[in-house]
Amino acid sequence: MRLPFHRGTTANLQAAYPFVVESGLGSEGAYVGREVGSGTSFVFDPWHLYARQVLSNPNILLAGVLGRGKSSLAKTLAYRLAAFGVGIYVSADPKGEWAPVARALGVEPLTLGRGLASRINPLDAGRRPSDLDDEGWVAEIRARRIGLLQALSETGLERRLRPVERNALVLALDETTRAHASPGRQAVPILPDVVEVLMRPTEEMASLIGMTASDLATQSRDATLELRRLVVGDLAGLFDGPTTHPLDFDAPCQVVDTSRLSGDDTAIALLMSCASAWMETALTDPNSGHRLVVYDEAWRMMRIPALVRRMQSHWKLSRAWGISNMAVVHRLSDLGAVGDAGSEAVALARGLLADCSTRIVYAQESDQVGVTASSLGLTDVEAHLLNGFPVGRGLWKVGRRSFVVDHVLGPHEAALIDTDSRMR
Repeated sequence: MRLPFHRGTTANLQAAYPFVVESGLGSEGAYVGREVGSGTSFVFDPWHLYARQVLSNPNILLAGVLGRGKSSLAKTLAYRLAAFGVGIYVSADPKGEWAPVARALGVEPLTLGRGLASRINPLDAGRRPSDLDDEGWVAEIRARRIGLLQALSETGLERRLRPVERNALVLALDETTRAHASPGRQAVPILPDVVEVLMRPTEEMASLIGMTASDLATQSRDATLELRRLVVGDLAGLFDGPTTHPLDFDAPCQVVDTSRLSGDDTAIALLMSCASAWMETALTDPNSGHRLVVYDEAWRMMRIPALVRRMQSHWKLSRAWGISNMAVVHRLSDLGAVGDAGSEAVALARGLLADCSTRIVYAQESDQVGVTASSLGLTDVEAHLLNGFPVGRGLWKVGRRSFVVDHVLGPHEAALIDTDSRMR
């Protein structure tokens, strides 16, 4: 047999040498599956890889079209990391698919929706971090409540608050909580109380910012009415009373099932803002250990700038808090479709991608391969692979290293990831 003559450099020929394979990421972490090139086991632990300086941050982006195994990977990775003591937080489950994972870990998910008995008070103090004294804790609660009221108002208004509106929220909160009192005598506010004060501010409150009560009420009316929507409007019954089922952040998993609000992205965004405010008290606790915070269907949340700003702060503080954020989207172009070109929402969403050192991409449609390759800096070979991945196979970009991995399910995990039960 005579082969055609070929001349090449050693740099090119090494790609054709059949005995060179990736050395892998070691054996520390949760088992994911089989690395296709070497056939060896592939494990993953973002905290361990960050400590080894393989990653510059522990955040994860998971992208894939429907039906290619992306949700299965997210759920089983969370489930397996829980075995290593990692706490799992899912602050919004818009499809109700995380309940089996929570129950497998011995936790009943919190289901919220219109007509249900469950309520959460987004202004609850939450869990006190162990390193804060009374004065620091009061300041922390007040700052978090102000941030939450601003986020809820901006989400409903779909714009930034004006200075008068921001000040009105602060004054109403301080009036409701009796901020001048000692920490032990301050009240736990609920939204109806804050709205009532906003509707009818006192002259004493208004004088603090050089206004009359009438002018303050008039100029903050739009923000007030958006908050009132949570009390007497179409979202009544979700956030307008004391918490009925507080989340236990010491449990291995916490899931807030928002599937009853399916189709109402604004309601889910408001709910997620409340749940995120709750979570932050647990996330900032230095004794809480490692936690994985999952943003399923993240593209829906990224449409709300106030919520993306909160997500961005979580991404930026992930190393300080010891958390790993995982955003699950269908395609990379979702990040550019959350708002108008050049808008703040698009810039924030793309910033989240830049702050994810681990990018996992499952099969993409042909018209998405170019965008994905450009966004992630894929080689031509990697981009070509995306078009033909079978179910369960994904490209893992871990720091500067690449792996093609077949996700392997255990026999008892099928019930955790079954999303097709109604199709049979």
